[in-house]
Amino acid sequence: MSESIFIGGGGEGYAVPQHLLLGLANRHGLIAGATGTGKTVTLQILAEGFSAAGVPVVMSDIKGDLSGVSMAGDPGHKLHQPFMDRNAKIGVTDFAYRAFPVTFWDLFGEQGHPVRTTVSEMGPLLISRLLELTEAQEGILNIAFRMADEEGLPLLDLKDLQSMLVWLGENAASLSLRYGNIAVASVGAIQRRLLVLENQGASAFFGEPALDLADLMRVAPDGRGVINILAADKLMQSPRLYATFLLWLLSELFEELPEVGDPAKPKLVFFFDEAHLLFDDAPKALVDKVEQVARLIRSKGVGVYFITQNPADVPESILGQLGNRVQHALRAFTAKDQKALRQASETYRPNPRFNTEDTIRDVGVGEAITSMLERKGNPGVVERTLIRPPASRVGPITPAERAGIMAASPVVGKYDTSFDRLSAHEMLRERADRAAAETERAEAEAARLEEAEARRVEEEKWRKEEDKRAEAARREAERDYARARRYDPTPRRTTPTRRTSTREPDSLGEALGKAVLKELGGTTGKRIVRGILGGFFKAR
Repeated sequence: MSESIFIGGGGEGYAVPQHLLLGLANRHGLIAGATGTGKTVTLQILAEGFSAAGVPVVMSDIKGDLSGVSMAGDPGHKLHQPFMDRNAKIGVTDFAYRAFPVTFWDLFGEQGHPVRTTVSEMGPLLISRLLELTEAQEGILNIAFRMADEEGLPLLDLKDLQSMLVWLGENAASLSLRYGNIAVASVGAIQRRLLVLENQGASAFFGEPALDLADLMRVAPDGRGVINILAADKLMQSPRLYATFLLWLLSELFEELPEVGDPAKPKLVFFFDEAHLLFDDAPKALVDKVEQVARLIRSKGVGVYFITQNPADVPESILGQLGNRVQHALRAFTAKDQKALRQASETYRPNPRFNTEDTIRDVGVGEAITSMLERKGNPGVVERTLIRPPASRVGPITPAERAGIMAASPVVGKYDTSFDRLSAHEMLRERADRAAAETERAEAEAARLEEAEARRVEEEKWRKEEDKRAEAARREAERDYARARRYDPTPRRTTPTRRTSTREPDSLGEALGKAVLKELGGTTGKRIVRGILGGFFKAR
């Protein structure tokens, strides 16, 4: 197996072959140039070279052209003869058309296997970048993630994050003492941005099954590395989502892959097309994270290659990490363009045979100036190079061809159907349902106690009334007894026809008994009897 990838040969009489050493391919790289100068073909031949060397590749397909790497080139293509002429000029003798193993991916699941991740794996920093949050709003999002961890609430999809923010707003008063002010207005602003993201179709990106990074690092049965192509033509309508996804992918690779030092060849090569989208209006924290990943992911055996129109699109702290460079033509129509051209030329190790600044402006389509790392790791002298033709098809494949490749994919069926397991949304809803049920039970118990208290008060009132009636009856009996005691039994007249009573007056007990019997004959008495008899029968 070759130790390098052939990039191209000399142009304009400078026959100096250019190779990218596989042992230094994890030192990252840059492919730059104006629109239409040949960056896509350069990206294609690098992907072919890495795949042939057994290195898996991840790259995004902005225009759909890179899908052609899955099909062999066609001798009947209009570019066949120019390619043959170029091969003869740069000394290629073993050229042959062939296809390469490809797996198609798509965040929206339309032109490839669906790609998903969870909200937790994305993290608050990248989601804040995705939603364009202010510093205060980003702070609230960090609190939401912290509380989700502490409360054991998995954040998997957008519903989980939205529910977590609702919970945060409801408990803002108690949480503000611990985490600082949680403004309900800021929570609402985050919710509105999540709604916009959801309406753009990005909600399909968050969920399960999440992407297994091992599926991006597969090698075909014939030993060639699989080229993973992310369909990005629709994704580019949401450029912030595109940049955030690729940065997340880099971060996941950095966190999960073990240290390997300097391997003989990379474990994975990652091409970041339209790289300026990653850095436009990016906060310093995000740029620092990209720089950290670029510096340290090399030791994980991953090479990162940025593709952009102008090297100035990449911050200098990151540009300095890119050792292998292919610079296509830059056009200088304005003073700003001329300044950028001058700055780009100053980053290369000069070649005494030509002026780098002039050459960058003058190279034609399919030409570039290149500087590859030498075996000791130092930058090579800049050379003017004709880029070799690709062995695969130039241009997109048909929908039928794409469908056939997807049907034969090793991951077919693994990601096609999403599922929604128990997570923060369901758990918070369950908590709310339990709280509502407990409130309902408490209200029912309070109503029962209130009704029981009302009955107790009514019964107490009835007992008091009965006591008053009994007291009245007792007093009446006492009055009757007193009247009986005052009665004089001596007859006032001695008329024979009048008979006098010799009956003794009633005692106090007799008088009370008569009064009670009298009362029992009334309404109150009947109630008392019914109560006594009812209690007797219940007891039996």
